[in-house]
Amino acid sequence: MPGLIQIDLFTTLDLVAQAPGGPEEDPSGGFPFGGWQAPLMDDLVGETVGAGIADLDALVLGRRTYDIFASYWPHHTGPDNAIAEVFNRVPKYVASRGTLNLEWAGTTQLGPDLRTEMDALRARHENIHIIGSVDLAQTLLAEQLYDELVLWVYPIVLGQGKKVFPDGAAPANLELLAPPVVSQKGAILLRYGPLPGVPATGDMGAEDRGV
Repeated sequence: MPGLIQIDLFTTLDLVAQAPGGPEEDPSGGFPFGGWQAPLMDDLVGETVGAGIADLDALVLGRRTYDIFASYWPHHTGPDNAIAEVFNRVPKYVASRGTLNLEWAGTTQLGPDLRTEMDALRARHENIHIIGSVDLAQTLLAEQLYDELVLWVYPIVLGQGKKVFPDGAAPANLELLAPPVVSQKGAILLRYGPLPGVPATGDMGAEDRGV
C-alpha cells in the first residue's frame, strides 16, 4: 500500500499561514505578524500536534522551513523532547532548486520533478508529513499531490501574508475526513482530503422560479 502524504499548516481565519512560529521565521513581503500563533497555543493543540509527529516516518520541507528546522532541532535533543527525537531520526527531504547545506543528518534534496519525487516517497514511506513550508504546500495542493490537508485555524484575521490558497489557486473539491476539533483558545482542527473534478455551480433560486 502506498504511503500517505499529509500537509500540516497553522492558519488564520483568512487562511494566512506565513510565519506562525516567530518574527524571523518568514518576514518576506514585509510581513509584520511573525509569531502570531504563539499567544494562542494551548495544551490540546500541543498534544494533538505531538501525537501526529510521533507517527511520521518521513519529513518533507521547503527551503526556508528546512533552514529553520536544521538550525534548531539537532541542538535540542534529549529524553524529554519527543519531537526532536522524531525529527532527528527520520529521513528528511528538501524541495528546492537552490544549493543546500545538508548538514542535518538524514537529509536529501529532492529533484526538480516533484510528482515523480512524491511518488517515490510514497513507495518508500508510510506517513509522509509536510510541515509549514507554505510555498511547497501551495504547489502540492495545486497539483493534488497529497492525501490529507490538516489545518489548525485560529480565530484571528491578519489581512496580509502568504495564504494556503492564494488568488489564482487551482479550483478543487475537498472532503472533510473527520469531525472538527476545537481547542481551549478557539483554534479549530480541520482535516480534508482531495476529491476529483472541479467545483460545480448551480442556481439556488431556480426551483422558486419553476426552472
